[in-house]
Amino acid sequence: MKNGIRPFVPAALAVAVLAACGGGDDAPVNTRPAWLGNVKTTSYDGVADDLLTAGLGKTGLAAPLPPAYANPLQPTATELRRTAIHTNYRAMLDMTAAGGYGSLYGPNVDAQGNITAGEGKVAGTEYLAFADDGSGRQNVTLMVQVPASFDPKKPCVITATASGSRGVYGGISTGEWGLKKGCAVAYSDKGTGGAPHDLANDTVPLIDGTRTTAAAAGTNAAFNAGLSAAELAAFNTATPHRFAFKHAHSGQNPEKDWGKTTLQAVEFAYYVLNERFGTLDGSQRRQTLTPANTIVIASSISNGGGAAIAAAEQDTQGLISGVAVSEPAVELPVNPGVTVQRGGTPVAVTGKTLIDFTTHANLYQACAALAPSISTSPYAAGFAAGFASAALPLAPNRCASLKTAGLLTASTTAEQAEESLQKLRDYGWEPESNDLHASLAAFEVAPAVAVTFANALSRSSVRDALCGFSYAGATAAGAVAPLAPAALAGMFATGNGVPPSGGIQLINNNGKLGAARDFFSMSSNGAFDWNTEGALCLRNLVTGSDAAAKKLQAGVDETRRNGNLRGKPAIIVHGRADALLPVSHTSRPYAALNKKVEGDASKLRYMEVAHAQHFDSFIGLPTVLPGYDTRYVPLHVYLNHALDAVYDHLTTGKALPASQVVRTLPRGGTPGAAPAITPVNVPPLAATPAAGNAIAITAGAIAIPD
Repeated sequence: MKNGIRPFVPAALAVAVLAACGGGDDAPVNTRPAWLGNVKTTSYDGVADDLLTAGLGKTGLAAPLPPAYANPLQPTATELRRTAIHTNYRAMLDMTAAGGYGSLYGPNVDAQGNITAGEGKVAGTEYLAFADDGSGRQNVTLMVQVPASFDPKKPCVITATASGSRGVYGGISTGEWGLKKGCAVAYSDKGTGGAPHDLANDTVPLIDGTRTTAAAAGTNAAFNAGLSAAELAAFNTATPHRFAFKHAHSGQNPEKDWGKTTLQAVEFAYYVLNERFGTLDGSQRRQTLTPANTIVIASSISNGGGAAIAAAEQDTQGLISGVAVSEPAVELPVNPGVTVQRGGTPVAVTGKTLIDFTTHANLYQACAALAPSISTSPYAAGFAAGFASAALPLAPNRCASLKTAGLLTASTTAEQAEESLQKLRDYGWEPESNDLHASLAAFEVAPAVAVTFANALSRSSVRDALCGFSYAGATAAGAVAPLAPAALAGMFATGNGVPPSGGIQLINNNGKLGAARDFFSMSSNGAFDWNTEGALCLRNLVTGSDAAAKKLQAGVDETRRNGNLRGKPAIIVHGRADALLPVSHTSRPYAALNKKVEGDASKLRYMEVAHAQHFDSFIGLPTVLPGYDTRYVPLHVYLNHALDAVYDHLTTGKALPASQVVRTLPRGGTPGAAPAITPVNVPPLAATPAAGNAIAITAGAIAIPD
């Protein structure tokens, strides 16, 4: 290796050379990593059950609901796994045939992109274990899937770290590419997960999603909030019916370790593969599958994509060969020293951290959603009817409270809404994001993410009720209430780890009329203004200088990336319209930082996809969010293209496509009834883009064409 860059050697040739030199007899003994817990091994025949679809097949994944549990109050581990795969696969993708499922992607579309008549089930073996430091407090869930088609003469692995705050199956839609290719897939829940600690009843989830008492689980709990008996009793008396979630309340700032746990998933994969395919030396297996002869691509989407980038940066052992990620969340250094231009115009505000731009969105998005200029955007009318009616003027009240706080200057609600929209634009959102604010506000995306990450980054306990927030069930009117037992029993499979989710709501403990669901709560000024006080408190954690703010800011500093991918070939794809992770805060400045840090050694390519946004699954909700289907194309198609390109580069030496804007074609038509997508709508990556599409990346600068 020269300058940390591995020369191109086809994997099959590397294995042949290894065999010629003695078959790996001199390789070290395959040793179980010290941090790896008990490994549960399950084989699937690819008929009754399988790795990719849990036996549901392409048809079953397309069904709105998975098969029911035999006992909804005590679903089995097998049932929970099936529902978790169904839920997480559908949460990532547009599952409608008109949107591309079954034709552009899906279990029945083979590794070469051909549409088959099959159900796409994948036989193989699944390995499940915790990574822990011995305390039982970390218990990061790792999983390796090895398809029956895995060929040890052409070994390959991809990572599929969970996106968002999901559990270990959260990356299953990314894992699909690897399983079809015959690669092992290494998953990590990265210290997050959908199943909570039920504090009222003191029950916790196990690694397979089944639940038991905290006492019975002991150190085998996937998550325990860590309260003493006295603390738990006092907490339940003061705030009954509450839940603690691992991402928010582990007290470990899990994001700082997302690269580490992704690398652990890769190490787990090597251990598993060598136990099966390593040279047998007496009763021992040798480590004959190594980074020298195995292709490993770090991949995933959103926070999972950010974890893949972190892993590549931290890969001192050379475990990872390349990177292919979609819409990654990456935290830039405090002063990255990079510039971003679009169409020759500098972007003024770039490279902010997720907690920074999300707390900004949390302040302004609900008001901005009422802007007349975006009144025809998806769900704008529904948002106005639900959150700006005379009976429940939550969004107009938020606008008024922002003016009272000195954050807006306009007088009328319409003017305040337009001013809020401009506040988002001025803080780095693209104009293409405008049409997404109403639906994201209605789904409480910004407050959900802001509360979870604020707790996590500041290492807050559930007892702290940071900024007055907690998690609980609620009545239709917003009052705190017990959660239905069946909802909790299945939450490993149906929850996304960042409430509102699975019937658990975001609660404002500090409401003037008592604790209530966040947007139903009354502020101290007597206004129902979507808990402006809570939003201001969260924002102060980012911008303030008090002890609480400094605690969060220290946590943020632990998550910042350095831009050094160690010369690994890498492709980032990101939707230009992304309103959750705006491109000027994430992928654009990261690409410029990488070039600044690596210089000529950089092999990163950046693909910005026009008419693509963060939530492909929203495109597949034409009756709920009409207009997504006519405006947006699935970004998932381009993650698959990126994986293909990196794999081809690593196995055959084919050049990576150049950085570019991908000019897609929206489906158009009637909102809610867009015509079926075709390959014309989603053209492939160009090996050499036209001049008007080429993205220029120089040391510390990136220039994006309009």
